[in-house]
Amino acid sequence: MTYASSNTTAPHSKNAALRNQSESPYQQRTTQRDNPTQQLIKQAVDFLLQQLEAGKSETLTAYLAAMARFHSYSFGNILQIARQRPTATRVAGFYAWKEMGRFVKRGEKGIQILAPMVGQRRRKDTAKQEPNTNRETKPAPVLIGFRAVYVFDVAQTEGEDLPEFEHNITGDVGEHHNRLTAFLDAQNITIEYSENIAPALGVSYGGKIALLPGQSKAEEFVTLVHEAAHELLHKSDRRTMTTATVRETEAEAVAFIVGQAIGLEMGRAASDYIQMYAGNAALLAESLEVVQRTSAVILDAITGESATTQNAPSASSPEAQDAIAEVA
Repeated sequence: MTYASSNTTAPHSKNAALRNQSESPYQQRTTQRDNPTQQLIKQAVDFLLQQLEAGKSETLTAYLAAMARFHSYSFGNILQIARQRPTATRVAGFYAWKEMGRFVKRGEKGIQILAPMVGQRRRKDTAKQEPNTNRETKPAPVLIGFRAVYVFDVAQTEGEDLPEFEHNITGDVGEHHNRLTAFLDAQNITIEYSENIAPALGVSYGGKIALLPGQSKAEEFVTLVHEAAHELLHKSDRRTMTTATVRETEAEAVAFIVGQAIGLEMGRAASDYIQMYAGNAALLAESLEVVQRTSAVILDAITGESATTQNAPSASSPEAQDAIAEVA
């Protein structure tokens, strides 16, 4: 698939600096040993690099596929799921599956992820009763840490049949195209059709996307997602910190994730990360993280599902619900 960028200027000189792993803001965060989510991400990315160096590019495809399937999970837990069980399609905790009438098969090994521990911190003045009431002020919930919990893929369970998964479609974009255009309109990004951009299928101009007419609905949707990724990712300061190759691969990865999430046959994902980053785990992780966050934002807009965009799971995230079910 061919795309084009409207800016043909040479890559910014800061790209050379990014080859130094210590100068990456992501690398600075991964050095925080007391941050368990960053430790998980580093382990998963290191494993990915090892697999790519061994010529196993399917590991990257598995990571991107997991971002499509589990886009409401945190970035670190998505990588954990992909690393431990690349074929996973739907995960839940032991008791969550039990409530759905399914049971984990004997001998199955759980997928370890992190779930937040939420508690209540009582302030000094909360013990005092409110004026004219007989109740104490209820302490606000706070995140007090994380703990390991285990989830299981549906293939590791047996029991009652589950309802058909939503978006179980192949090659048909349905209403997702209209929702995507509505999302872009809300971002003040206009769409037009032009034969003058050929042979490119799409061009991102910053506030405007041009599409080549005559594409199939599925192909046009994927092209539009690709250019939308450029608009969201590469029309700001990030453009000056990345090369054209990085930007194209990130946009293609976002298109792969979103397309696969709604059931399109996407073929192979762009898997040139190892060549772009020359074994630099910090920069690879940073790129994968922005890809996951951007695809989650787009999927949230076109599916109506709430996406988790922080590394740390929130109290309302699937991770938290699995933890609650586990101890209930």
